[in-house]
Amino acid sequence: MCPGKCALFIAVTLYPLALLSIACNILLFFPGWNTKYVKDGHITQEVKYMGGFIGGGVLVLFPALYIHLTGVRGSCGNRCGMFFSIVFAAVGVAGAVYSFSVALLGFSNGPLCKSSSMKWETPFKESHLAYLTEYKSWSHCIEPKNVVQFNMGLFITLMVASVLQGLLCAGQIINGLVGCLCGTCNKEEEA
Repeated sequence: MCPGKCALFIAVTLYPLALLSIACNILLFFPGWNTKYVKDGHITQEVKYMGGFIGGGVLVLFPALYIHLTGVRGSCGNRCGMFFSIVFAAVGVAGAVYSFSVALLGFSNGPLCKSSSMKWETPFKESHLAYLTEYKSWSHCIEPKNVVQFNMGLFITLMVASVLQGLLCAGQIINGLVGCLCGTCNKEEEA
């Protein structure tokens, strides 16, 4: 496949993943589908790090836009443009790594919730992921309702999205190197 067309494919694939990451991070601010927890500051700490919004969202969306321009025929689709797409793709990899790290941390620590002792805490922080299979322990979180499943689902989605983003951006780094060395298949290629 021509490096320019490959860049276009990568960019178009990165768009929905970046938007998914942003959406997941925003949803994590509303456990139990309620705004009162964010108003009261009862949000899992890792959500505040904005890994999905900043890392998997913004730091992937900007490279996707540039990579898209690189793949569009006649617009930055030259050797120099392909070189800069490598730099942007590296930023995308860094964003994906940040998003994955924050999501993994949030997943392993578990949610912030009002426990059966009636205080806000992170009851699964020291469980070393054992809480994932101990479904009965989830009842320790009495508020917000179903917060364990809510956080697990969104953090897993963020991890999967960030792995895909990282792979796609790494693929663009390789594609950019090929485009720098061999050209982009554009007839009007500039030096």
